[in-house]
Amino acid sequence: MSDEPRETDSGQSSEHPGSLWGTRFDGGMAPEMVSLNQSLAVDSRLWREDVRGSKAWAQALRRADVLNPNELSSIITGLEGVAHRIEREGFGAAEEEDIHTVVERMLLEEIGSLGGKLHTGRSRNDQSATGVRLFGMAACDRIREHLLTLCRALHELALRGLHLPMPGYTHLQQAQPIRAAHWALSHLFAFLRDIDRIEVAKDAAGVLPLGSGAVAGCPFPIDREALKDELGFRQVSPNSIDAVADRDWICDLLYTGAMVGVHMSRLSEDLVLFSSLEFGFVRLSDGFSTGSSLMPQKRNPDVAELARGKSGRLNGNLVTLLTLLKGLPTGYNRDLQEDKEALFDTCDTLEVTVPALAGAIKTAQFVPGKIESVMDSQLFATDLADYLVNKGVPFRETHEIVGRLVRLAEQSESPLNELSLDDMRREHEAFEEDVAEVFDWERSTEVRDTTGGTSLKAIQEQLEEVRARLAGSEKGKG
Repeated sequence: MSDEPRETDSGQSSEHPGSLWGTRFDGGMAPEMVSLNQSLAVDSRLWREDVRGSKAWAQALRRADVLNPNELSSIITGLEGVAHRIEREGFGAAEEEDIHTVVERMLLEEIGSLGGKLHTGRSRNDQSATGVRLFGMAACDRIREHLLTLCRALHELALRGLHLPMPGYTHLQQAQPIRAAHWALSHLFAFLRDIDRIEVAKDAAGVLPLGSGAVAGCPFPIDREALKDELGFRQVSPNSIDAVADRDWICDLLYTGAMVGVHMSRLSEDLVLFSSLEFGFVRLSDGFSTGSSLMPQKRNPDVAELARGKSGRLNGNLVTLLTLLKGLPTGYNRDLQEDKEALFDTCDTLEVTVPALAGAIKTAQFVPGKIESVMDSQLFATDLADYLVNKGVPFRETHEIVGRLVRLAEQSESPLNELSLDDMRREHEAFEEDVAEVFDWERSTEVRDTTGGTSLKAIQEQLEEVRARLAGSEKGKG
């Protein structure tokens, strides 16, 4: 009897169950290596993409006359049978190292040794790269839709705050009066940029690696353009070495995810602050708030805190992949197996967090009385300086004059707008009775009428731009 490893009916080595390469080696894999080697627990979710890519590859092999029509038909039927089995039964006690090996074994069980022809000219290097790109493109579409929903919710919130005054903050100190709509729009425009980024990430993912083989290309006359069109890619990879090693597109997607996380975190921080008793500007609905197991009065903005916390793992996933890639030599290396956990986690995190935050924004309400009650007259200090500028006083001089008036108001423990005209005239004779008009929030916002400002006209222009962007995104779906 030969000492050589025997091939089973499934085409896999009996001495290396679940392996596509066991006959090359003496003895089995070390037990300590088995767990390290397996990726099935992670990449099993790519089974649909693997089946889809395999069907397309079978069609390509037929066009290249590697398969005859009957063989193609049997393989396609077999792959459909595999898909039905997985949907019904899952993977059972699969021992294979990855999803590609599982699908191939199940195909062999469905149609016998003919299934072994499917891997002709194909490597797991280009097979895996294709499957994960298919996943990435679909994920980009889903994330994009969630971001659009969040943007629509912020647009509605802005409309609710169109005629509502609010302190604008710098350094978390009251700075100048704005419209509440202006604050909501400041977050909205950040997420619109994220939509642009997710579209770029999808474009980057849309490069077909299939047909590149392990590193050197395919020896059979595969029509890669037809493959590209069948699988929905936008272009064919131009270099086979780069095709199997390129994970730049995942970096693009993870960077986008990290930026979405940053923007969610900043919005969430505002919501945490603005929903507190000390601020009370915004009230989150009961559906997106929690209570306390001890303190009956508590109303916690958990949706915002959770979204803020998720940003940390989104940043971490980007750093993980960049660190993974930085020292790799040319071509495919097994290190690249680690790309999927970071990718999946980012996509999963965004698909859970963005809709929750969108729901919180959609149901949030401003609390006008509370906002108006905390608006300090010092918000109008810049307007007071501008008043003197309009009287012909240089701004640097007006800045010093108003600074002294602010100090006087603080020392006398009176609001800035309650200083007497005499108090003001002692600092500069240009002050007149009409200075009282300065302390009006609507006047303050309306004079800031330049593009991007907080006047009603400027805000309406921003809202119109948002509506146009959202409408354009709807048209360009998919």
